Amino acid sequence: MAKSAAWQRSEGKNKKGGLNEAGRKSYERQHPGSDLKAPVKKKEAAKSPKSAARRKSFCARMEGMKKHNTGSKTAKDPNSRINKSLRAWDC
Repeated sequence: MAKSAAWQRSEGKNKKGGLNEAGRKSYERQHPGSDLKAPVKKKEAAKSPKSAARRKSFCARMEGMKKHNTGSKTAKDPNSRINKSLRAWDC
């Protein structure tokens, strides 16, 4: 039986939230034309208006997903994937 892609398994996920480099490359192989980038922190966003806009957009999108797609238990759980991802982006 074939293994699923790394971005769907633990070795493609960053322990602090989001995907690691292996996960991003795996996703890009399965979805040609995609170009996933690493998270942007506030310090990095201050240097470039383009990355600041990317960070702001991601935070707004994920906060909406958290509100609409998670239960109250998951939304409050600091170890949920969505909360880890929001922390990784300094949201």
